[in-house]
Amino acid sequence: MQSRGLGLPVRACGCCLSLKPARSRPHPTPLLPPGLAVPSQAPVLPPRAPAAPQQEWGSGRHGCCLPQGPHSLAPGLGVLVCVLGLRDAQSDRGAQPAPGGRVPHGAAAHPALLCVKSYQDSETGPESSVITKVKGITESEHKVWDVEEYVKPPEGGSVFSIITRIEVTPFQALGACPESIRVPNATCHSDADCTPGELEMLGNGARTGRCVPYYHGATKTCEVSGWCPVEDGASASHFLGKMAPNFTILIKNSIHYPKFQFSKGNIAHREDDYLKRCTFDQGSNPYCPIFRLGFIVEQAGENFTELAHRGGVLGVIINWDCDLDLPASQCNPKYSFRRLDPKHIPASTGYNFRFAKYYNTNSTTTRTLIKAYGIRIDVIVHGQAGKFSLIPTIINLATALTSIGVIVDAPDQHTGQGLPTSESPHQDSTPTDPKGLAQL
Repeated sequence: MQSRGLGLPVRACGCCLSLKPARSRPHPTPLLPPGLAVPSQAPVLPPRAPAAPQQEWGSGRHGCCLPQGPHSLAPGLGVLVCVLGLRDAQSDRGAQPAPGGRVPHGAAAHPALLCVKSYQDSETGPESSVITKVKGITESEHKVWDVEEYVKPPEGGSVFSIITRIEVTPFQALGACPESIRVPNATCHSDADCTPGELEMLGNGARTGRCVPYYHGATKTCEVSGWCPVEDGASASHFLGKMAPNFTILIKNSIHYPKFQFSKGNIAHREDDYLKRCTFDQGSNPYCPIFRLGFIVEQAGENFTELAHRGGVLGVIINWDCDLDLPASQCNPKYSFRRLDPKHIPASTGYNFRFAKYYNTNSTTTRTLIKAYGIRIDVIVHGQAGKFSLIPTIINLATALTSIGVIVDAPDQHTGQGLPTSESPHQDSTPTDPKGLAQL
């Protein structure tokens, strides 16, 4: 089917009225002066060119069926097509669909502007608050770890890390020791290779000018003054991921659309302590935002063991897409999960950070240096809300009606397609009676 004047096919969908093909309009009989004979037979015109192939159809922002491709409609024209459909739909109310045929026009009862929801004012990017809380315990080879030790930072914000593996360098104290072999220009053969007082930006201290044996092997490195022993010299690895998949994460989220004074949260308004017994399920418990760490990793399409060893960044995306013309119960959060950091770049893969714990024993300050690998969680909230407003309704309706007037008043340019260049579809027949011509 085609819309009148547009030459574009339109079909019925959940929010847009289908259009009937334009009815044929007979050409009016021309008024001739007295004595001028009217030809008894109108000239025969060649048939029209075959109709253009049907357009492919896609869904608009709110599910309206609009043509895609080279003749796709802008939102304003989408409204126009539906308005044209309203005009033709009046005569088809109550029609019954033929077997395998299209839905009658009368079955589509939505207003025309529903195609692109141009009757709504909208707001994107809600104001949002996120509070998180992690629970669970795990163990390494010789120690039990609780949440106060493996969650950084402990404040419970929208970005936090769960440590799954550590490399520990214990009992560091200020003194002199061999530099790490990984530091550029750290290896040496004699004291002449080590400049006293030189600071290497990627090193662990100031060079003393001595070339000393490394912690193991026959290699020698320049001696430095700093926290000793250095990290590579005495570190031990501990894996904390044995029970980490069962950690639970509470993600409490509240949003507010200030333009519409609408607020909502992702926790159900209940008096009982149901949060102590539930876990998240999109079907049965959408308002229980307690997620297992293993569930988040699985939904992101990652292998937990590999991720726990190398570290990585996962995103928990909460989308609040709300039609505020509907009840508030229809505005619900949608959750999705994916990995955010690039894992296929060899030069920089995984996620880790360092921190230290300091001790004072017998007036001597020591520390334990910890290089932590873990899973960082970023909670990202976005959304869009729309609600009826008279101003955009009037503007878009006026635009659509103005476009209708322009298109309906325009000549049907497609009626001449496919004709030979020497013939015109509107060429008048010339009478052969010379007396009739003389009377003009």
